[in-house]
Amino acid sequence: MTTKATSSHEPVGRLLGWLGLSRSQNGGSAAGEAPPDSREMTRNARRQLAGAIMSFLIDHDLEVSRANLALAHGAFSGLNPALARKIAMQAQSAEGITQAWLDTIAEQDPERPDQAELERVVARLESNLDTFQSSTKAARNVTRDYGTELEQHVDDLEQVQKTGELVTHLASLARAMLERTRQAEKDMRRSEDEAKALRRSLARAKRDAEIDHLTGLPNRRAFEILLERHYTEARAACEPLSVAFCDIDEFKRVNDTHGHAAGDRVIKLIADTLAHISDDHCHVARHGGEEFVMLFRGLTPSDAAKRLDEAREGLANRRLINRKTDQPFGQITFSGGVANVFGYDEARGALKAADEALYRAKELGRNRIELAH
Repeated sequence: MTTKATSSHEPVGRLLGWLGLSRSQNGGSAAGEAPPDSREMTRNARRQLAGAIMSFLIDHDLEVSRANLALAHGAFSGLNPALARKIAMQAQSAEGITQAWLDTIAEQDPERPDQAELERVVARLESNLDTFQSSTKAARNVTRDYGTELEQHVDDLEQVQKTGELVTHLASLARAMLERTRQAEKDMRRSEDEAKALRRSLARAKRDAEIDHLTGLPNRRAFEILLERHYTEARAACEPLSVAFCDIDEFKRVNDTHGHAAGDRVIKLIADTLAHISDDHCHVARHGGEEFVMLFRGLTPSDAAKRLDEAREGLANRRLINRKTDQPFGQITFSGGVANVFGYDEARGALKAADEALYRAKELGRNRIELAH
């Protein structure tokens, strides 16, 4: 009898002990873990915010774009409660949340963060994604091990005979818990896959944030990063470094006469013209509107101005026609200003000098390249 009783209760005791339900020798419960400190609470809050943003974008099939990230952060971080209410109401509507609706909200939202704040949001989200992926992977491993061991205990319980109503109930409860852990493992694996997909989307969003979509050239933000890198490298190597600003002449006339679509085609034409003379040491970017900026590594201002002037002359000798209307554009030209980057205390000083030289070229009749004084 003693042997049978020991055999019957050993699996039960083992299950209760593993579940943390067994009592100590003095009858007291096992000591619980200490409450999390404030740092852990902060990390959990950040993790929850990242999860909320990720779920919002994925559940509504939205792009991981700068505007969407900014809106989602404002709504779910508590910075913009009015936006959160709009999103909640729209989610309950028949139309639901779509990219078109979110674009409309973005145009109306007066509380969009500036570029620096948005970059901080993206950086925090990336960091939280790292933590999220690690946590879900670890949790999935734990639930898998938990399920394996729990399954062993369930088998133990089901093999025990005459254990009574309590053990039967525990076996049923443990089987339900086992099914839940298996489902949780599947959910965590899916969440981990979604986090990987979101990371790829974030990488694309970062690349898109540095590209001008009309011309395919780097934008102003990307150029500033490029300038900083070449400034450091060229100064260390004692190489010349020149910067230039270019602006399409009388561009407003093109827009007014032929329309903005034709104006966009002219901008792309100038972009292609300048990109044609660029290489590993000559970089061009769209600075904004009809203005472009170029960086010449290893060229003095005079040499850079000569290369730029050749591109200007080649364009000025062409006679272009608006293919949509068969009307001639007339002569399309640009003006430019070139400065020596190391002729100033910092790179921004050279940019300002090149900009002043550009406008001097405009005042002197346009369709020319001027060197900064």
